[in-house]
Amino acid sequence: MSGAGTEPPVACEAASGGGGKKRDSLGTASSAHLIIKDLGEIQSRLLDHRPVIQGETRYFVKEFEEKRGLRELRVLENLKNMIHETSEHTLPQCRDGMESNLKEVLQRLQAANDCVHRLQQREQERRKMYNDHLVASEKQRGLQWEELMKEQPRHQAEVDEEHQRALQRLREHYAEMEKDLSKFSTF
Repeated sequence: MSGAGTEPPVACEAASGGGGKKRDSLGTASSAHLIIKDLGEIQSRLLDHRPVIQGETRYFVKEFEEKRGLRELRVLENLKNMIHETSEHTLPQCRDGMESNLKEVLQRLQAANDCVHRLQQREQERRKMYNDHLVASEKQRGLQWEELMKEQPRHQAEVDEEHQRALQRLREHYAEMEKDLSKFSTF
């Protein structure tokens, strides 16, 4: 197992460790105590895996940090290269292109602005002429209406007079016809 150092002495070795003393077979309290202690160590080695798990965890964390560090280092290196390329190549090209095309764009924009300004002036002049024409037409229609209203009684009088003459002619004509008819009714 990883993380294992020197192993503690086994119960037999611990018990026989001292000089020429003869070991009692499970009869003495100190030997029982040593056996219980050895059994506890054996149980701890068999069932308690914390040192192994801690060692594996430390190994995993170390490997993960190394790989992550390398990955982050590669990402940072790529960013550095990209920034260098952008600042050394792309940015100057963009600046040169912008400076060369900006004057042309400004000239075109000024020309378009002047064209729009002329169109607006023409439209304003056209609207002014149209409004002036409408005002003049309204005045002319008002004068014509007033003149028509002034002439209307005269025309009405002429029409009434003509009507009266026509009515008079018809009365005279029917009166003659009645006379003529009365001549023929005497037969």
